[in-house]
Amino acid sequence: MAPLQTYVTPRAILTGSAAKEAIESGWAWPLLGNMAYAAMDVSMREEGTYKRLGAIIRAAYEKDARHMPAQMRAAIEAQMAALAAPRAAFAGIDLKRPVIIGVLNVTPDSFSDGGRYTNADEAVAHAARMIEAGADLIDVGGESTRPGAKPVDEQEELARVSPVVGALRSRSIPVSVDTRRALVMRDALAAGAAVVNDITALTFDPRALDTVAQSQASVILMHMQGTPQTMQDKPTYVWAPGEVYDFLAARVTACVGAGIPKARLAVDPGIGFGKDDQHNAQLMDHLGMFHGLGCAVALGASRKGFIGRMSKGEGAGERLPGSLAAALDGVSKGAQILRVHDVAETRQALAVAGRLAAGT
Repeated sequence: MAPLQTYVTPRAILTGSAAKEAIESGWAWPLLGNMAYAAMDVSMREEGTYKRLGAIIRAAYEKDARHMPAQMRAAIEAQMAALAAPRAAFAGIDLKRPVIIGVLNVTPDSFSDGGRYTNADEAVAHAARMIEAGADLIDVGGESTRPGAKPVDEQEELARVSPVVGALRSRSIPVSVDTRRALVMRDALAAGAAVVNDITALTFDPRALDTVAQSQASVILMHMQGTPQTMQDKPTYVWAPGEVYDFLAARVTACVGAGIPKARLAVDPGIGFGKDDQHNAQLMDHLGMFHGLGCAVALGASRKGFIGRMSKGEGAGERLPGSLAAALDGVSKGAQILRVHDVAETRQALAVAGRLAAGT
């Protein structure tokens, strides 16, 4: 049986001057160097079981901790230390404000924009518009990974991605490459891509981990249950947040062991990748928990199917309001990186929410 695992989710999260005052007065813990949380949700999981221990407020922690088994308290406090630490810049981008990654699918069959940017000139023009609208990076993908999508031959994927990445870098547009294949990674990194975004967390291609380790690139490690062909075939978890956390923890350990420092890592719970709507909602609810891994947290919820299912069944092109709701919810829990289709709208929503939260 797997050992008992303990998880800490920050609750009652504060920002700005309220966070600073709460920490100084001793009724909140620090979060990511610029936020605070006044309570934590503690959960436990072992193979086949899950138990929520409940909320612990800052004012009562010392009293409650005295009654905890030593191993549990050590696990909680190790995660609290990781929650508190500021995050270094990711791919050279300061994380004091949310990083926006603009989605650029150069595929004929992606779920939202498939077929729109298969021409390299059109793809580059769209990327330039996203940069003008406020994107920090452009994420170029040459293989659709929507539910049920068929795999693409790596040479076909390379042929789609390579000219676009080269053209973007020739214009000094910062690039992330969305791929699970080392050949495509190497080509994009050689052209100057700064980030590898891998839906399999560098597990699909046995060459991928070394490819990234031998570069100076940052990497987004995403969780997916199954494959794009099977992932929505009745996905099952005992407790999705804990199982996703454990998978990503193992991948962070593997990356660090291969020589990729945590400052170059971001973790993504993989909303919609082998999850039903309840799993997605649980992961969003516990998104703050993933800061306990000591890395930046990325969120990709833009235009995904759960938004329509949680509303009136809207198609991908009509999910902007729900996408903004998910993005703002994620940022309120400390997510530092957002992968989005609608850059200008997301940047505006973040700007207004940030000013309102700061009271300025």
